[in-house]
Amino acid sequence: MALLVHVLACLLGTGSWVAINGMWVELPLIVPQIPEGWYFPSYLTILIQFANVGPLFVTLVHRFLPGRLNEVAVIYTIICIGVVACLLLAFFWQATTVVAGELHSTALLALMFFLSVVDCTSSVTFLPFMMRLKPHYLTTYFIGEGLSGLVPGLVALGQGVGVVHCVNGSLFPNNGNAANGSASSRLRAEYQPARFSAQIFFLFLSCMMATCLVAFFMLNHLPAARRERAKARLQCKKVQVSDREALPGLETVEHRPMISPTEDVKGQRKSLFGAGTYSWLQVLYIFALLAWANALTNAILPSVQSYSCLPYGNTAYHLSATLAAVANPMACFVAMLLPNRSLKMMGALSIAGSLIACYIMAMAVLSPCPLLLNHHGGVVLILTPLAFPFKQDGGFLRHD
Repeated sequence: MALLVHVLACLLGTGSWVAINGMWVELPLIVPQIPEGWYFPSYLTILIQFANVGPLFVTLVHRFLPGRLNEVAVIYTIICIGVVACLLLAFFWQATTVVAGELHSTALLALMFFLSVVDCTSSVTFLPFMMRLKPHYLTTYFIGEGLSGLVPGLVALGQGVGVVHCVNGSLFPNNGNAANGSASSRLRAEYQPARFSAQIFFLFLSCMMATCLVAFFMLNHLPAARRERAKARLQCKKVQVSDREALPGLETVEHRPMISPTEDVKGQRKSLFGAGTYSWLQVLYIFALLAWANALTNAILPSVQSYSCLPYGNTAYHLSATLAAVANPMACFVAMLLPNRSLKMMGALSIAGSLIACYIMAMAVLSPCPLLLNHHGGVVLILTPLAFPFKQDGGFLRHD
């Protein structure tokens, strides 16, 4: 029965960011058929940032109305919105209207905003719900969150989106001598049709969201899941009692701190933030790194991803989107296994990630002719930075 709870936790995690990750990997098929063209990734990035009103609302309610927000009801609501939005997306993503004298994909943009709200809000609702279970189920949840990027990416690769083959073609000269066979041969790019349409892909995303809804329902009502929640509450109470006996002056202490504590020997609070472990200067330093990491990984780099990766081919673009979606949960998993993260390590990783981000931005500026364009080394160089270093830094910061 514990294995069943692990499976359900994994399925819940797959619904966390599946809609947005699915849209990123489907862009090569969507973009040529919408008025926004390759400006759409920038629109999508802006929509995702505006969608943070969802997490902001949840945070404000927790702050000013503690205990009044029913997280289970919120999760049911956002998952149902995700199912309906993906279903509508399958039928209306090509619908356009005239706005300010220009055609725009209003239905696509509106539905993507709702899906962005769903995915952003899941970050502040799914995790608190998973904390009701034992800690090792959280690892399974992060695996599912990684699958929310991997599964749509693999489906898109199997879909064959934007596959290009070079074929022999004939280009007739302008003087019209085609009749006497005067023609010059050259290689011509021929775009192969996808194995199935974007509509089928969006219906697949809707099914994944529906599976997430069923998994969440079972986690709430399955007897095995209820027993696991009861065991987690009992274990938490035992830890709190032992902590109060060991440190009677503290209400609660963190059972397993992610950062090595820097308190002085007397245990005095250095600031009013959290448990007072860090001074205000250190708190500002941590949040500055967190803001910089999120700005790069969630706003700056995704908005130029089509310029930095697409010149190397559609396969490279798909792999970059897939690896980038999987790397962040993978980094969170690594941070759980190796929890001791010093502030110096954060700074070093941030500097390394910033240098790699500079390389990615440089390739975007040089687009459509970046370095090593027709060489496999160019693909490796552009995929490795997008997939690993700065994503790991973001994962360490989030856990710390």
